[in-house]
Amino acid sequence: MAQPLVKKDDDHDDELEYSPFMGIEKGAVLQEARVFNDPQVDPRRCSQVITKLLYLLNQGESFTKVEATEVFFSVTKLFQSKDTGLRRMVYLIIKELSPSSDEVIIVTSSLMKDMNSKIDMYRANAIRVLCRIIDGTLLTQIERYLKQAIVDKNPVVSSAALVSGLHLLKTNPEIVKRWSNEVQEGIQSRSALVQFHALALLHQIRQNDRLAVSKLVGSLTRGSVRSPLAQCLLIRYTSQVIRDMANHGQSGERPFYEFLESCLRHKAEMVILEAARAITELDGVTSRELTPAITVLQLFLSSPRPVLRFAAVRTLNKVAMTHPMAVTNCNIDMESLISDQNRSIATLAITTLLKTGNESSVERLMKQITNFMSDIADEFKIVVVEAIRSLCVKFPLKYRSLMTFLSNILREEGGFEYKRAIVDSIVTIIRDIPDAKESGLLHLCEFIEDCEFTYLSTQILHFLGIEGPNTSDPSKYIRYIYNRVHLENATVRAAAVSTLAKFGFMVESLKPRITVLLKRCIYDSDDEVRDRATLYLSVLGGDGTVDTDKESKDFLFGSLDVPLVNMETSLKNYEPSEEAFDINSVPKEVKSQPLAEKKAQGKKPTGLGAPPAAPTSGFDGYEKLLSSIPEFTAFGKLFKSSLPVELTEAETEYAVDVVKHIFDSHVVFQYNCTNTIPEQLLERVNVIVDASEAEEFSEVTSKALNSLPYDSPGQAFVVFEKPAGVPAIGKFSNTLTFVVKEVDPSTGEAEDDGVEDEYQLEDLEVVAGDYMVKVGVSNFRNAWDSLDEEDERVDEYGLGQRDSLGEAVKAVIDLLGMQTCEGTETIPLNARSHTCLLSGVYIGNVKVLVRAQFGMDSSKDIAMKLTVRAEDVSVAEAIHEIVASG
Repeated sequence: MAQPLVKKDDDHDDELEYSPFMGIEKGAVLQEARVFNDPQVDPRRCSQVITKLLYLLNQGESFTKVEATEVFFSVTKLFQSKDTGLRRMVYLIIKELSPSSDEVIIVTSSLMKDMNSKIDMYRANAIRVLCRIIDGTLLTQIERYLKQAIVDKNPVVSSAALVSGLHLLKTNPEIVKRWSNEVQEGIQSRSALVQFHALALLHQIRQNDRLAVSKLVGSLTRGSVRSPLAQCLLIRYTSQVIRDMANHGQSGERPFYEFLESCLRHKAEMVILEAARAITELDGVTSRELTPAITVLQLFLSSPRPVLRFAAVRTLNKVAMTHPMAVTNCNIDMESLISDQNRSIATLAITTLLKTGNESSVERLMKQITNFMSDIADEFKIVVVEAIRSLCVKFPLKYRSLMTFLSNILREEGGFEYKRAIVDSIVTIIRDIPDAKESGLLHLCEFIEDCEFTYLSTQILHFLGIEGPNTSDPSKYIRYIYNRVHLENATVRAAAVSTLAKFGFMVESLKPRITVLLKRCIYDSDDEVRDRATLYLSVLGGDGTVDTDKESKDFLFGSLDVPLVNMETSLKNYEPSEEAFDINSVPKEVKSQPLAEKKAQGKKPTGLGAPPAAPTSGFDGYEKLLSSIPEFTAFGKLFKSSLPVELTEAETEYAVDVVKHIFDSHVVFQYNCTNTIPEQLLERVNVIVDASEAEEFSEVTSKALNSLPYDSPGQAFVVFEKPAGVPAIGKFSNTLTFVVKEVDPSTGEAEDDGVEDEYQLEDLEVVAGDYMVKVGVSNFRNAWDSLDEEDERVDEYGLGQRDSLGEAVKAVIDLLGMQTCEGTETIPLNARSHTCLLSGVYIGNVKVLVRAQFGMDSSKDIAMKLTVRAEDVSVAEAIHEIVASG
């Protein structure tokens, strides 16, 4: 009895199967490839080696030009073997190696010989390979063979020629367009696959001629298409023609609708589904037009095949978003799918029912869903919860049963996103349906008794503080809130103290009881909790020092219209005096993070006591700031803002960092300045920039900072113009200029006279990476294949000696400023080769993908093969220029 390929230990049954390719290395496989040169070819051995080579190529392994050429010439010797299995492997490896134009000539004669062979398998594969490796000049020589192959009696040969035509249409459209007559014959073929490929090619040839496509569809809808695959294609082309006619103002009866309806009676299920989907997606489709499509989809709901049930319920789910009444006839069939073994089908059935159900069926649906919820993953549960939220808004009288259902699932096990979706749904119901407020708040109170997520607990406590005091009996929520002070972490305890204080403010009868509870909180172990309790006790009047007036309420519980960072800075700068602090004096302009916070990042209070980050820390904040300055509005849309670059040491008297804002034809330097000397006031703060080492830049304007008090951050701006869309680089010298005025520590008043001074800052560079935005892709291979291969540029570079492969990889990533994909920034220990995948958006909003393949020899010299694809070929070339000059 034959043994399995991989024998697993009885104690390790849960381990994954090992890959048969595990542990193979390029060097070893290239050594094995010498078997191709043996006088007596061993087909089995050669096929195994080619398989390994194909695996390495598909894993992104880089072959140097010498290695690829050696393998290619060795493989060509295998044409002398008559083994059909080996010949097929030879075709594959030649196609994958993509030989250069001067090497193609070596195999052209062998492939052309195979193309005219009596063995159909040789002919078909030779056509596929030839069309992938030849250029336009050679294509004209074999054109007549390809035309003959299209009308060949063997469907495999004919399909190979048609598929090759689809590929060649991208590179040599003029030649392929001359094959229309032969392709038209292919559409009449009795072979399903040939007809499918012929229709696809003919449509591609005519796609830019709207009238020709309309004529093609009109002729084929009269019944000459037998292949189900081709019929599906024809349905898609027909839908496109219908849309085009509607867009060009054609009125009256919808053209070709009768054809789509007739396809609903086709014997092939795939055609019926395609036709039903096409009808449901028609623009402005009426209920009468929808009815036949809904009827056939309803029949598929009871099909024994899961794929048909899934396709039908997914289509109905989409229809329910725009025409819920049209789907109601299917509700009984969909209710039976709630218990379907396929959880995807069950989830789609439930969400469709929730969109189409009527008020009388809500309770029944809730009972069925309750049993189903425990069997599905959180991602499906979230979809169901969001559908229930919509249903509750649609039928407000049914809020009790829906609220009960949500509260029950809230108590069950689940992840953070799932729980947050439920809490958000309950909050929405409370806000939209006044009668649901009290029961909804109680459900939330019960949830926080056993909530493991700090974020949700603090959000619910905040919501309780807003809604709870306005209920008929606010006192019943106090117990739940005060329990948090004893049983939770410091963040939740601080939120609970704030919520208690809100009840004390809003409900006069509760103030004495709240005061007693807050007094107990001033002995808490966390300083944030103690500080809050002390503040609220003072304002509540617990110690008689402060009256509870309207301004106090507005200040502590109203919404602030100034950035919190600015408020904090102004309070720090406020000197105690007879004049009270005026909140209207706080600037509304967004400011950068104060120096004191930069120096003590780890000492900030947590939870609600933590001041939120300044809006300028993100792209949106920078964009808002720049758009508020009139001088910058004409620069167009902001492309990128860099991370702050420090221009001073940490402990110097003036702290300055700069953010580079990149526009299409301008660069704005935002200098964030902070004065760290208490006895000084700086005025007329500006930065003088020397751009002598940045020849492509010319200064346009600058915006000085009028006043810079102690530890109060502010911004100065300098604007440079550069050639539009060009990634200009350069080095800038910076000098901070200002007028110093001494400040009297006792009065806080600055002297009238000041002294002009300056302070030398570090140099600043605009580099190529500043013109690239890091944008990741979820599936690199799909994104790579979606970009045109014609816009690909490849080159090899020597990176010199490095301590490790990781150092070289990091250097290239930093140089290009791109996002690493699929974890390729991590290099295995002691690796001697590595492939790094990068993605980004280049200035001008051009998508760029890079595959960088690194190799290191024994002397630690590193070589790199860089393959770049971009939506614009000039950008791909620009990336290579950056690497070459970097």
